[in-house]
Amino acid sequence: MAEEPSNGELGRLIAGLETRIGTSFAELNSRLDKVVTLDVYTIQITHFEQRLAQMQTDIQQVRSDRDTLEDAFEQYQLAERDRREAERQKRLYQAVIPVLMTLLSAAIAVWAVVAG
Repeated sequence: MAEEPSNGELGRLIAGLETRIGTSFAELNSRLDKVVTLDVYTIQITHFEQRLAQMQTDIQQVRSDRDTLEDAFEQYQLAERDRREAERQKRLYQAVIPVLMTLLSAAIAVWAVVAG
């Protein structure tokens, strides 16, 4: 009988077990408070996938808009180049024609003097 615990010791051991079990349940409840339910998880994943799909659509739209803008800018550059070339030719003709007319007048004047 000397090896068997007394009633007081058994009471203290049971009280210690109750304390440890209470602490364990408190820790478990604390952890369970942090767990997300399957419904909430499903809703969050669905929302995330919808946002991801919308972002992909937006990115594709931005790429399309950028490509359109690049094409329009290239067309503008080509049109501007053609306009500058036409302007350059116009200025050249405006400078050359009066010089040619002056040379032609001088040639006619010289011919008139020589012939007359």
